[in-house]
Amino acid sequence: MATADQEASSVRPRSYQDESYPHGFLGTVGDLQKAGVLQDVVIEVEDRRFPCHRLVLSAASPYFRAMFTSDMAESRQKTVVLQGLDADMFGEILSYIYSGTLHVSLDKVQPLYQAADLLQLDYVRDTCSSYMAMNVKRSTCVDLYKFADVFSLDFVRRRSMQSIHHHFAKVASSEEFCSLSVNQLTEIISHDELDVKEETTVWEAVVRWVQHSREDRLHHLPSILPHIRFNLLTSDDTAAILDHPLVREDPGSSEVIRNVVQEGNPDLKLRLGMTTEMVLLTNLKYMFPPGTTYISTYTLLFMNPRQGKYISCSYDSDILSRAEAMTVTSDNNIYILSREVTGPEVHHYDPSQNRWCKRTPQNVISEVFTSVAMGTEIFCTDFDFSQTMVYDTVSDSWQTLQGWQNPENATSLDIGPTLFVLENQLHVHVLLEAEESSEEESAEYQVYVYDRSADAWRDLEAALPDGGDLYVRRGPHWPVARIYLPYLMGAQKH
Repeated sequence: MATADQEASSVRPRSYQDESYPHGFLGTVGDLQKAGVLQDVVIEVEDRRFPCHRLVLSAASPYFRAMFTSDMAESRQKTVVLQGLDADMFGEILSYIYSGTLHVSLDKVQPLYQAADLLQLDYVRDTCSSYMAMNVKRSTCVDLYKFADVFSLDFVRRRSMQSIHHHFAKVASSEEFCSLSVNQLTEIISHDELDVKEETTVWEAVVRWVQHSREDRLHHLPSILPHIRFNLLTSDDTAAILDHPLVREDPGSSEVIRNVVQEGNPDLKLRLGMTTEMVLLTNLKYMFPPGTTYISTYTLLFMNPRQGKYISCSYDSDILSRAEAMTVTSDNNIYILSREVTGPEVHHYDPSQNRWCKRTPQNVISEVFTSVAMGTEIFCTDFDFSQTMVYDTVSDSWQTLQGWQNPENATSLDIGPTLFVLENQLHVHVLLEAEESSEEESAEYQVYVYDRSADAWRDLEAALPDGGDLYVRRGPHWPVARIYLPYLMGAQKH
């Protein structure tokens, strides 16, 4: 039988964690603040007074902790005046400190970040930084780039720079662009990634920037000009720049241009927007090594016969041999949808990086029959038109669209559907097989348009002439072209 001492020694102490305690404690502190109870310091910002608790402020902010626990004068004062802060933003900061909830919007994210940076609140800074990065758009990219440049927010800065590059022609026409510093301007125009078709667009942007504050900025022109790629300009373009009033007004500028042109720099690359339109073909070759029947190899061929350009690109031949669809999005990225032993795969070619990579596959359609790109989205469906998917190339995510419902008096598709994009709307062309019980066996062509707001396919009731023939597609989708109608006046009408 165990003695009392043995029983006591076998009982070990334990620790218990009250999971509700932090939330309850924070709620109580918030209630004390609202009730104005036990407050022992007043923070004054822009003549507004905020009664607070030293202990709470010190626990939340290293800035206040250093202030109230050191020999600083503020540690003994009943009222502490803070400089360099916006009163409304300090109110938002206090709301976060006492509740743990942060409210962020585009109009106040920058002053909120500045306040958090001064008060050393890491969570607020990180949240504001992430929010800015998520809201980089053409209309905000210059403003966010300037802010990120000042506060060394590398991720926001990179995202903003990418947006400026992508929308450069329109961004350069904005008032915000003219507010850039000379260093920010030269950094932007120095990049290969500018999406411009002609180098004159860069020169015109520089002219607008200088003329926005001519007296203050004209002397910067000689330092800006070397960042313009004169090797990409024609001799006429260069002559026109030399004759421009800004250049003639500043002797140093014309000298810089002549030196740059004379020295030349053939290593300067084309800008990303200076693309060449090319046809993408899959090149199949058969090899007959001794002792074997044959070996097939696949390569990609980019072709522009008018310019005499033919470029082969090697890629995994197994991927190309099992490709179900290949399409190009509006941002000039190539996507291959393939069927592997392990399931479907999506392969993406990024021209800005000159590399292939895998993206998120879809697992709904067992075999893709037709696909088409619209903007930066790719739509695809199966032979029965029973499953339609859309792939968002920006977010790398798939979404299932509403399935097509067979119309009355039609049992199935006689041939597979064909997708096409017309006037920025998704359409499908189908050949329907009539009910066997109908008096007359026939097939009928129909065209449907996808109504995105209703998530439904709508019959356009298009009267397509059949003539007993099949409309056969030559690829994963119907091609769409812009046609000058007067040239077709003599063509056969239906």
